[in-house]
Amino acid sequence: MTDITTPATGDLLYSEVEEDLRASVRALLGKRSPWDVVLARTESDTTTDLELWSALAIEIGCAALAVPETAGGAGASWREAAIVAEELGRTVAAVPFLGSAGISVALLLELGRTDLLGAVAGGATMPAVALPFSTAAGDSFDAVQVRDGRLYGTVTSVADAAAADILLVPAGDAVYRVAADAAGLRRTEVVALDMTRPLVDLVFDGVEAEPLAAGEHIPAAVGAALRIGAVLLASEQLGLAERCFEMAIEHLRIRRQFGRVIGSYQAIKHRLAELWVLLTQARAVARYAAECAATHSPDLPVAAALAKAHCSTVSQQIAEECVQFHGGIGFTWEHPAHLYLKRAKSSAIALGTPERHRAALAELVDIALPDAEAR
Repeated sequence: MTDITTPATGDLLYSEVEEDLRASVRALLGKRSPWDVVLARTESDTTTDLELWSALAIEIGCAALAVPETAGGAGASWREAAIVAEELGRTVAAVPFLGSAGISVALLLELGRTDLLGAVAGGATMPAVALPFSTAAGDSFDAVQVRDGRLYGTVTSVADAAAADILLVPAGDAVYRVAADAAGLRRTEVVALDMTRPLVDLVFDGVEAEPLAAGEHIPAAVGAALRIGAVLLASEQLGLAERCFEMAIEHLRIRRQFGRVIGSYQAIKHRLAELWVLLTQARAVARYAAECAATHSPDLPVAAALAKAHCSTVSQQIAEECVQFHGGIGFTWEHPAHLYLKRAKSSAIALGTPERHRAALAELVDIALPDAEAR
């Protein structure tokens, strides 16, 4: 695993170590997960690329970044994890980084169960949190009930659970650990807009479960883990938007119309300039949110809500513009633009919609939303 140290608090520029990590992840993804391979996998029986995830988790140590060294991890921070998320967004790679190395690790850290993190850091275990992918920090979770020590209920549209071998199940005032092959547990893959991030419905019918932690702090712990997930997802959306912007520029530089390169038209330049401003703002808020998560800043709730709301909107807009700039080519199955647009659309409603996060942000900073936004 790479030896990584966290940069000085408050410095939002990418450090040399972070750039080295980015280069390693980008090189591996470029070799193992080009867009045509990703597209082909969406048409196969196994969407999640387990071999790629094994390489990321074990060879580069991506699963260990936020795990303390005392628990067998790299002892880095969520800033470094955000770098990986950016690169995964650039390639829409079908790996369970967000659910396994992100939300699940954050939840285990919040619960104080560092004894379970070694297997996750080493890539031997792939956990997933059994909550709908749309769940945001502060939302209730009552889909699963506990009767006589067994779990009953249905959790719909769970991300990164298709390939997970361990499920972390919030139920009531406790979190339980369930083996993915436990008796009475059924996983059914559902049709999802984003084919690179499969969703499954989980049915618990008298499933035996091991309680990991219990108490009044459980809702707050789950909310904190989801907030970390929102920070990482914002970074992923940033990477996606950057790649869509690059693809658009690459096309506009070579595509000719009426004897001119279409990128030379002033109207196109204006649109690109507006997108560049939005992208720059997205990078700023995503980096600040990652810094707040890494330093356990009290400003994290504000930073996470701002980053998720803004990056969701920006990634959708730039992905849509990328399709438009490519014209008829952008609408074809054989071009990667549709993969990015679908990921942008689905990620925007994941872990809380932009409207949900703007409402949370307004409450946190004590301002009133416009009537339309409040609704």
